[in-house]
Amino acid sequence: MRERELPCDGCGTVTRFEVPPCPDGHGTDCPELVCTDCGGAYLLATTILRPVRLRRAASRSHAA
Repeated sequence: MRERELPCDGCGTVTRFEVPPCPDGHGTDCPELVCTDCGGAYLLATTILRPVRLRRAASRSHAA
């Protein structure tokens, strides 16, 4: 199992977290981590942002 030390909100200290058995098949790359002291959990998520291109509104001339 993969382990790392992180600050735990439940314990109030830096403590060891490990990857629990993953039912999704991620293995040691599972984004879920569980505190070995209190059982608190973290979900490590990566966010991918795509830039949005805004189109300029075409100015329309109205014939009077």
